[in-house]
Amino acid sequence: MHRLIVTVLIALLSSHAFAAEEMPKTEVDKTLYAVGLTVARQLAVFNLTPAELEVVKRGVTDGVTGTKPEVELSAYSEKVQELARTRIKAQAEKMAPLNKEFLEKAAKEKGAVKTDSGLIYLSLTEGSGASPKPTDTVKVNYRGKLPDGKEFDSSYKRGTPTEFRLDGVIACWKEGLQKMKPGGKAKLVCPATLAYGETGVGNVIPPGSPLEFEVELLEVKK
Repeated sequence: MHRLIVTVLIALLSSHAFAAEEMPKTEVDKTLYAVGLTVARQLAVFNLTPAELEVVKRGVTDGVTGTKPEVELSAYSEKVQELARTRIKAQAEKMAPLNKEFLEKAAKEKGAVKTDSGLIYLSLTEGSGASPKPTDTVKVNYRGKLPDGKEFDSSYKRGTPTEFRLDGVIACWKEGLQKMKPGGKAKLVCPATLAYGETGVGNVIPPGSPLEFEVELLEVKK
C-alpha cells in the first residue's frame, strides 16, 4: 500500500501528470489528485521553491524505482527535521510584525475584551441560557479567517453545523465558547499560542499565525 501511494506521488509530481488544461475527470483521477494535495500539505512546512521541488521529485523517483540514492537516508533524517524547524521558524518570524499588528487592532475594537490568556473576545449577539462546560458537546456554525482576511474554513459553506466536545478543541475555542450562551454569536481572535502554535497546519494555517473566528453557538448538549 505504501509503495502504491508513493508511486502515485511520482505520477502526480511529474510535470506531465496534469497539464493546466487536463484537470482530473474520473473519480480515480480525482482520488489520486487528492493524494497529491495530501502530500503537498505535508511538504508545506518546507516552503519549497520550484527548484527545490524538483530535487524532492528526484528523491521520490529514485526511492521508488530502486535507483542508488545520492545520499544515505539515515545520515539525513535529523537534517530533514532540522530543515523543517528552520523553515517553520523563518516563516513565523517573517510574519511576526503583521501578526502583532493584527492582534493589537483586534483588541482595540469597540466591545472587545482581551483575557489573561490572550484571547480577544467580542460578543456580536447575546444568547440565553446556560453556557457550556468543558465536558459538554456543542453544536456550532463558524467561519475561520487568517489575518489577511482569507477564509480557511467554514461550516456555512459546507452547509451543516459542526458538533464537538468542548474539551477536544483548540484552547481559544474552549475558552471563548464558555463565555457564550445558546443562540449567541461572537468573534474570537486567537493568538497562535491558543490555536495551532508555531507549526501551523500544513499549507492551510501558516506557522505562528493568529486566527479570527466568527462562532454561532446553536446548542449545548449535556
